[in-house]
Amino acid sequence: MKRTAIGAALSVSVLALAGGMVSAQDKKPIVIGITSDASGQYANSGASDRRGMMMAIEEFNAKGGVLGRPIKTVHIDTETTPATGSRVAERLISREGAGYLIGAVSSGVANAISQVAQKHGVIYLNTNSSSPSESGANCHRVKFVWDGNGTNFSQATVKTAIEKYGKKWLLLTNDYGWGHDTSAATKKLAEAAGAEIIDEILVPVGTRDFASILLKVQQTKPDVIAAAVGGDDQKAMRTQVAELGLGDKYAWINNQQDWPDVYGLPRDNLFGVFGTTWYYDLDLPGVGEFVKKYREMYPDTSMEVPGNVFYNGYWATRSLLEAIEKAGSTNSHEVIKQLENLKIPAKIRMQDDDAYMNPNTHQMQQTIYLASANAEDADNANALFKIIGHSDPESAKDTAADEACKLESFDDTPVTNP
Repeated sequence: MKRTAIGAALSVSVLALAGGMVSAQDKKPIVIGITSDASGQYANSGASDRRGMMMAIEEFNAKGGVLGRPIKTVHIDTETTPATGSRVAERLISREGAGYLIGAVSSGVANAISQVAQKHGVIYLNTNSSSPSESGANCHRVKFVWDGNGTNFSQATVKTAIEKYGKKWLLLTNDYGWGHDTSAATKKLAEAAGAEIIDEILVPVGTRDFASILLKVQQTKPDVIAAAVGGDDQKAMRTQVAELGLGDKYAWINNQQDWPDVYGLPRDNLFGVFGTTWYYDLDLPGVGEFVKKYREMYPDTSMEVPGNVFYNGYWATRSLLEAIEKAGSTNSHEVIKQLENLKIPAKIRMQDDDAYMNPNTHQMQQTIYLASANAEDADNANALFKIIGHSDPESAKDTAADEACKLESFDDTPVTNP
């Protein structure tokens, strides 16, 4: 992206503080650089991600900021492109004064941002990118990963799917980092459990016509289709699968299902079983209040209820700001240590199990939910999912990441004090 385009995409926001907090306003703000997509494959998810971040920031600014300092945000569109992500991260740190970076959906973009962040010693929160490599081979001391990854979701689904549906498996793989990493994790787990991978079909990013791909699916005749296809590609695929009546013909395992990718789709398009980290209708403490606050803050958004992407953006941001408060300082090494020891009770985080940060990989360990389409409440446009089960963090753990991740030492990580 040209420099002029970056300038045009730049947006700055300082959330207003309540009356009586002038002292916080007078202090130097803490600047957070938001690195989420506003265009490209994951534009819808990027918007939801930002809404989650901003709700957390509003909560802190309303009570005087963090350490008595207001929070300012600067957002630049990363365009779902790794090269743009690198340039955006460099600009946010070097020119906009960002002390922290938050946001990602594309794993390629997240990896690019994190390399720049590590070079500068700036803490980076990967909110919604779910490639196993993000907390494995591409981990960094400054990076923390908040979403479940492809291995977590495969751990929760593969064995049951083989027992229930059969051993002949076909992989549909988005042709970029997240798709390849997720399908590789699925393949490893499926073959270990006795499945045969009879083929893998690559889906180029930007595919809108799935006719040839779905013809090959029918010719292959699998028992199970494990699809690692995301964003706008997934919307197009689901629509065309439903039109051809293939949703019920095979057992579809769709790995993770991001709320912005399916919100508004007909129920027939929500075939198969899929994973998520959170759902707005969970019968758990705090969920109702969280949804109410979302609706009050975003009354005009077409997405009437929050989903997993919003949830991850909110919790990543909230946890960062709480870590700064606990550290009593913005010193990056001290904040990193707080995040590495993060533990959040289930009743606070609105999940079934207590969550914690894996200090070896910097990935949040959390409940993984399995869901399918909700055919029982078709008149409620928001009631898309039916939660059919969940796995606790230990059952879904990505043990391979612990072996692959080699975090830089603190000595090799620059110290910042924004």
